[in-house]
Amino acid sequence: MNVRLKSIIAIIIGSAIMGFGINSFNIPNHLAEGGITGISILIKLLFPVVDQGVVFLVLNIPLFILGWKILGRTSFFYTILGTVSLSVFLSVFDGVLPLPMNDRLLASLYAGVAVGVGLGIIFRYGGTTGGVDIIARLLQKYMGVSMGRTLFLGDILVIGASLFYLNLESAMYTLVVVFIAARVIDFFQDGAYAGKALTIISEKTDEICKQILDLGRGVTLLSGKGAFSGESKQVIYVVVSRNEVMRFKNIVQEVDPHAFVIVNDVHEVLGEGFTLDENKQPIQN
Repeated sequence: MNVRLKSIIAIIIGSAIMGFGINSFNIPNHLAEGGITGISILIKLLFPVVDQGVVFLVLNIPLFILGWKILGRTSFFYTILGTVSLSVFLSVFDGVLPLPMNDRLLASLYAGVAVGVGLGIIFRYGGTTGGVDIIARLLQKYMGVSMGRTLFLGDILVIGASLFYLNLESAMYTLVVVFIAARVIDFFQDGAYAGKALTIISEKTDEICKQILDLGRGVTLLSGKGAFSGESKQVIYVVVSRNEVMRFKNIVQEVDPHAFVIVNDVHEVLGEGFTLDENKQPIQN
């Protein structure tokens, strides 16, 4: 079992942020959540004397069995760690710093960011908090489905059920919470090292490559062939940081105003110039 101390600490921190957010923003402002967390919040709103952390842990026990069979020992350990940690922090922060707000939209934004940051950190380091999180991780692993998207769809089902207790306005604000949380989770999943990929088709490939290399970026030449003309061409592929896009587009335009350029978003860029320096050593942030 390959367990890292860095991941353990990160999952605990993420659980603390999420537990704080739920107790400070969701519950005081009558905002639900999705999944098992949402069910535990509803039970807490219905029965204030109940310990939400204990309820959350008990509801997750059946899903631990699924996690044990599918996730593997390391992932299962991180799942147990995340679930138990969140359960503890839900109890620790219960009533510590409630922040009821007159502006419920603002409360929804804070709640969404807090939950999203907490879950994003947990997911980033291989953990889950049980419940729908386990299903989301399985769908991402085997089907490539975004974890944020899976959680959002699962949350809608629980929020729909919450209408039996919450009024329509609270349910609609809760949708804002889960939407913001899903976007923040995807931001963490995409990674800090995001950039842009430029695909360039030009008659002046060598000159463009020289200019790009002079600026310290690597270039990959791909073999291409025009479907209409039948001519073979070299296609330039280069990945740059977001703030370099305009500089490289201007270079291409100066060298060849007729060049065909495609710019795409890229995520989780690893390697020299992004996570490694010119000596192949990790860049310290």
